[in-house]
Amino acid sequence: MPILVLSYLSDPLGAVPAYLLSALVPVGWVLADLSFISRRFNFIAAFLGLNAIVRGVLAFWFVDGALYAFKDTIGAILVALVFGGSLLMGRPLLGAFVAQALGPRTPEQEASLGRLFAERPVARALLVGTAGLALLNAATAAINFLLNLWMVGAPFGTGEFNSQVARVNALTRMALGVPEFLVTGLMIWWVIYSLHSRLHYRLPEVGGRKGFWELVEAQGKGTPARPSEHPP
Repeated sequence: MPILVLSYLSDPLGAVPAYLLSALVPVGWVLADLSFISRRFNFIAAFLGLNAIVRGVLAFWFVDGALYAFKDTIGAILVALVFGGSLLMGRPLLGAFVAQALGPRTPEQEASLGRLFAERPVARALLVGTAGLALLNAATAAINFLLNLWMVGAPFGTGEFNSQVARVNALTRMALGVPEFLVTGLMIWWVIYSLHSRLHYRLPEVGGRKGFWELVEAQGKGTPARPSEHPP
């Protein structure tokens, strides 16, 4: 939608209003989703919503050239810093995404998941996955900056500037956004796979079709299991 606004509404609305509208559309969608559509406020929604709001606020910083390239990259820089900072704090951020995907519904389930996160194979997956996502976002931030610097050279407030922004956004959404989405999904899958492996190793007599929380419940009930040493 923002790309279409920049491409087709710059002449009817004017370059600056069209630019602002394109930047505020994602913010409006996030707020509408939280307030009226899904009405779900969770970690992932808050994470993505904050990113969209930051981009919306930055839209009112009217710059071009290198400053515009930096402005368009601030969101990716912040994401990389948040992932990296979570490692320094000893709380890998990937764990929050995994917890959101698994959806613990009771304090007991949250506590069980926290204990599993602390076990060495799972903790290693969380650490490596979070570090990988921090590095990935740092790399995509650098690429995004260079692409904007190369492709957006027109002065701000002109139709040509909006057209150039639309073109670079269309490119980065595919060239950078899709790999980020796929790698993030792969990292989440890896951690969940590690969790299942730990539980199945401890519960050899439990069928392989059990769901995650069924395995956790079976472990809590003392189903015959192997010792808790780390698997080879």
